[in-house]
Amino acid sequence: MDKNFFENYYGKINQVLMDDFVSFWEEKSVDKIYGGYLCGFDRDGELFYEDKSVWQQGRSLWMFSKLYNEFGRKQIWLDAAKSGYDFINKYCFAEDMHMYFRVTRDGKPLVLRRYYFSEAFAVMGYAEYYKATGDEEVKKRAVDLYQLMLRYYTTPGYFPPKVCPETRKNRGHSIVMIMMNVSQCMREIDDNPVYNEMIDQCLDTILNVFVKKDKKVLLETVGADGEFIDTPDGRFINPGHSMETAWFIMKEAIIRKDKAMMEAAIEVTEWSLERGWDNEKGGIFYFLDLYNKPVLSLEWDMKLFWVHCEAMVALTYSYWYTKNEKYMEWFEKIYAYVCEHFADPGHPEWYGHLHRDGTPIAQIKGSDWKGPFHNVRAFMVLSQLFDKLKNEEEIGI
Repeated sequence: MDKNFFENYYGKINQVLMDDFVSFWEEKSVDKIYGGYLCGFDRDGELFYEDKSVWQQGRSLWMFSKLYNEFGRKQIWLDAAKSGYDFINKYCFAEDMHMYFRVTRDGKPLVLRRYYFSEAFAVMGYAEYYKATGDEEVKKRAVDLYQLMLRYYTTPGYFPPKVCPETRKNRGHSIVMIMMNVSQCMREIDDNPVYNEMIDQCLDTILNVFVKKDKKVLLETVGADGEFIDTPDGRFINPGHSMETAWFIMKEAIIRKDKAMMEAAIEVTEWSLERGWDNEKGGIFYFLDLYNKPVLSLEWDMKLFWVHCEAMVALTYSYWYTKNEKYMEWFEKIYAYVCEHFADPGHPEWYGHLHRDGTPIAQIKGSDWKGPFHNVRAFMVLSQLFDKLKNEEEIGI
């Protein structure tokens, strides 16, 4: 690949990032009445759903702060970040400090779930907002909420398990992935060794428990001791999660200058794409069964934008390390697919969910599950990676 290739994609990526994604959420999401972020938008960006996803509050705080910190110190982004920070602090915590999953537009409680992903995204948002402001109160909130997450994570039975543990003890990949990523974010603002300790533990669990080299897969669910469970849950593969985890590990490998770790993450990326790519219709399947048996989740054959975003990031890191052009060929293939099927010319933002054949399932641009996170994050990372590639910067491992 020559320099022109990377310069060309660098321009395309930045145009999509700023013109299609950031401009939409910058204009539409900040609630000028109650603060925080709106997320329920139809095809043309009209608000059709006013309740607020707490996931999106933390994710949007992170996004606007990250934009301000690394893509131009625009006051509009800092003001947008403050709106979310204030709303989260005022409305998104229950009395016991567990965070809600959804609140009303004006901040009244609606849904509280057993999971603590709301906390994860709030910690990430706090950490990035602290970098933007230098406000020690923000850092304290990040540290305290991380410690609460750590208590949840390390205390068996703190929240009731989904599956009766007396019958079957399962371990899930997603919470390990998010704990690693949140710890990586916190390490950037605080020198407490707990973050590296948690990252070490998560890396060991992912690479030696959820990754099954003999089966060439990263599984979403394993038994209590890491054993393979031959059930629909145990055979369940989520290619998007696998590739998201892979590039989190790649970032860590670069920091640690660990070639073996980098190569293990590239393997996971390859396995996920080989299994996940739809050779008949194009795009990446949402869910798969290890043995190609039926998947209980009926949405298994949907094509989701966020999955393709994670794939493009993982492939770009893979190319940067190996310089093997097959990864850029995969990148081009996926980039062409998302531009053809997820983009919505003449209308703002892009679709998030497609049928298997690439047609939109719903003509909405924002909801609890579709917001400015995976797409904006991916295109920010891709912009930075392609900038390094066009400038022939070495990865340093």
